[in-house]
Amino acid sequence: MENSQKLWRGRAPSTPAGSPSPKGGGEVGLSSPPGGSLPEGGEGGLRALPRRAWLTGLLAFAATPALAKGPPVVTLLGDSITAGYGLAAGAALPAQLQVALTKLGVTAAVRGAGVSGDTSADGLARADFSVQPDTVVCVVALGGNDLLQGLDPRTTRANLTAILRRLKARRIKAVVAGLTAPRAIGSAFARDYDAVFPAAAHDGGAVLYPDLLAGVGRAPGLNQADGIHPNAAGVKIIAARLAPVVAKALKAR
Repeated sequence: MENSQKLWRGRAPSTPAGSPSPKGGGEVGLSSPPGGSLPEGGEGGLRALPRRAWLTGLLAFAATPALAKGPPVVTLLGDSITAGYGLAAGAALPAQLQVALTKLGVTAAVRGAGVSGDTSADGLARADFSVQPDTVVCVVALGGNDLLQGLDPRTTRANLTAILRRLKARRIKAVVAGLTAPRAIGSAFARDYDAVFPAAAHDGGAVLYPDLLAGVGRAPGLNQADGIHPNAAGVKIIAARLAPVVAKALKAR
């Protein structure tokens, strides 16, 4: 654990819940339309609406799940595990979850939205634009860096709950992927951390997937040299176990 913060690009202090992420997550979202309302009556009223507002509105309308073409989108909002740290794109979790869903006969498009080093606060800060409007199911896999930085589990719970509630308000089905803390960090803290994920799932109205790294975490043959990030074989196991949960969420939408 001594080198874990460097490996996960941890930050201190963490961004408070709801405040802008200092690094912006490396992703670009649509800007909100400028101010200006539709004039009441009068000739040429519609032409008075700023052109950018028209374009933004049309883009948002075209991207709504009801009108989106193609398979339903599954977005993975997370950190280095979902970003595929140390792996080729085809071996990373988004691609392997796509493969696992296909093997189950499930038609879906898996989209990665993982940023290495992100805490739950960072994920909250970018959730609205990283999880695009066409998303049907979102897997929220955050909290590992909170643990490595020793952040208060109550803060992690609050951030995850806020993300899940935002997704619910957008009518996006959410699956929160938990983690199991190593007892070496202190049994009391580990228990508090483990309790974060079921509590957030309950508070945010989400499906709980108890342990993203079950059967893989701390297994030498399934992890990279740092002992933290799964290797290609480990990712295949994670994807195969996660896929049925995602498939069920897609069916229940």
